Amino acid sequence: MTEVTPQIRILVAEDDDNARSLLVELLSALGHIVVAEVGTGREAQERAIELVPDIVLLDVHMPDGSGIEAAETITQATPGVAVVLFSGDQALTLSDHDVAATAAIAFLPKPAPPRVLDSTIRLAATRAKELASARKDAEGARQALENRKMIERAKGILMRRTGSSEQEAYRILQRTSQDRSVPMVEIAKAVLASEPGAEGNA
Repeated sequence: MTEVTPQIRILVAEDDDNARSLLVELLSALGHIVVAEVGTGREAQERAIELVPDIVLLDVHMPDGSGIEAAETITQATPGVAVVLFSGDQALTLSDHDVAATAAIAFLPKPAPPRVLDSTIRLAATRAKELASARKDAEGARQALENRKMIERAKGILMRRTGSSEQEAYRILQRTSQDRSVPMVEIAKAVLASEPGAEGNA
């Protein structure tokens, strides 16, 4: 069974009208969807936040300031969007700060050969999805650890207050959680909040 390649939604940010038109035509011919085309970094930021495309193809040199700054804003506001920078300036190099701040997934020369452009966009879209998924997993793991710590602390408080064993204290939390149909971590939070000197009691 042949796999259908999903179409990639792209926002094109290029200040040269002719170059932008050619790029949009080329991307469409390659089977991608151009969701918006803009001529300034500010528009690129606004439209990226509004449309959340898969890829923002962004010229480094923009009339209203650096494309680097636009990339930085887009990356912070829409973490799942892949930024691909491109430039016709052969002498241009990105500093370590630029690389870290933009979180750009690729850098293309301009004009890029169609096949290079196509491959770069496909790779960038896949990479962005993987990064977003890894970020989500890491966030989930961090949250699970926080919850576990909170339940452990609440258990300690209950053991001290009721003279119960660790197992009994855990059962109290579990039973209360089931009776009230709320997650155990919420019961643990309530126990912690009821401690003298807990934040929010001051």
